[in-house]
Amino acid sequence: MFETPKPVLGNDKPAVVKSWDEWSPLKHVIVGVADGGMIPPGEPALDAKVPEDSDMKGQWGPRSQESADKANEQLDNFAKVLESRGVRVDRPTPIDFSAPVSTPDWENPSSFGCMPPRDVILTVGKEMLEATMSYRCRFFEYLCYRPLMQKYFEDDPHFRHTAAPKPRMSDASYRPDYLSDQIGVEKRLKWTAEKFFVTTEEEPMFDAADVLRFGKDLIVQHGFTTNLKGIDWLRRHYPDHRVTAVNFPGDPYPIHIDATFTPIRPGLIINNPERRLPDEQREFFHRNDWEIVDAARPAHNTPPPLCYSSVWLSMNVLMVDEKTVCVEASEVNQMEQFDKMGLEVLPIPFRDAYAFGGALHCATTDVFREGDLVDYFPKG
Repeated sequence: MFETPKPVLGNDKPAVVKSWDEWSPLKHVIVGVADGGMIPPGEPALDAKVPEDSDMKGQWGPRSQESADKANEQLDNFAKVLESRGVRVDRPTPIDFSAPVSTPDWENPSSFGCMPPRDVILTVGKEMLEATMSYRCRFFEYLCYRPLMQKYFEDDPHFRHTAAPKPRMSDASYRPDYLSDQIGVEKRLKWTAEKFFVTTEEEPMFDAADVLRFGKDLIVQHGFTTNLKGIDWLRRHYPDHRVTAVNFPGDPYPIHIDATFTPIRPGLIINNPERRLPDEQREFFHRNDWEIVDAARPAHNTPPPLCYSSVWLSMNVLMVDEKTVCVEASEVNQMEQFDKMGLEVLPIPFRDAYAFGGALHCATTDVFREGDLVDYFPKG
């Protein structure tokens, strides 16, 4: 019988929710856990994401206890490093991810996990928004964060807890073209350049990790996990923000923006050199005096075993403030680039956690950052 653990709270002081951007001083954060993580079963959205030569093809089931223990050791260390810098850390409450899940439209043999809270929860100002999600295996993942949301609701009278409408995720929401095991990278690149993704426009779908916060601007990646209807839903939900869609034609597996386009501080972004922002979209940043530079090359040629993220998790970093950045400890090239930019680099061992959902930005979501709402793009 699966026993639901109690949520792990950073301390007993009342929580205050507020975060407008990716770089203001971080004071309160959620860090994920690897308990019960699964290799998810095949489904339309997931199958399109897993590379054809991946060791995850055709596999699903519980990840080993040894791998979970190693991942949790690194996640716990990450939490301790943040706490040593004065950041309060909360942790989600895992559910039984091995249990089958279903709706009237579909059945799935299991869920996924709760290591990457960035995928599920989007914090914009005083609101924490539960994303629609686009994988069936992640349909109920929001439940892992409900104990924390309830605590923040009780503590902070100005906190808004919002859930985007859950999509039905019927077969109509996914393109059958992506069901083949042998599409090939060349065709994938052609399709992504044409903005032909696995998700259709049947209903709004978005993952929170496709959204970057720049004060009054939200930059949203259109790709596998976020469709145009999802971006339109965000525009309607945040009428006082500018919501700008971007895409990266060089990525054959475009999910989640934070290993492709990473703001460091006001006026500076690093961009994956294999997935450069198109010139016409780049102009929006340049006319507002933002510099976009190529990220350093990853230190590794392959991801860890049973990990469907790319080697570009090297640039999936967490800004503690404008002058301090957490980087995976083996990513020496990225650390050197940041050092030359004048940043204090905090090396965080994390490769054992990658397979459970990504790197340091993925493994966190903001609760509170100092700083107010600012317009960083006054020229529109």
